[in-house]
Amino acid sequence: MPQPTIGRIVHYRSHGTPGGEYQPQCRAAIVTEAVRGDSELIGLAVLNPEGMFFNRYIPHDQHGEYGGTWHWPERAKEH
Repeated sequence: MPQPTIGRIVHYRSHGTPGGEYQPQCRAAIVTEAVRGDSELIGLAVLNPEGMFFNRYIPHDQHGEYGGTWHWPERAKEH
């Protein structure tokens, strides 16, 4: 797995809302911090349609299934 370095683009999986009004979704995010000694925890600037938010110590989830995690963007399938 490539090392997440500052400035790289990753996907952040949002939590969604408890009542289901908003479903969990992938959002574009920029790596703002690489946590020393742990290549799976990073700080992010998450880009949402409503604005940006910043968060630290975001864990990695290879498959992007769990809210509050990051993963590498999926590659586009070639035709």
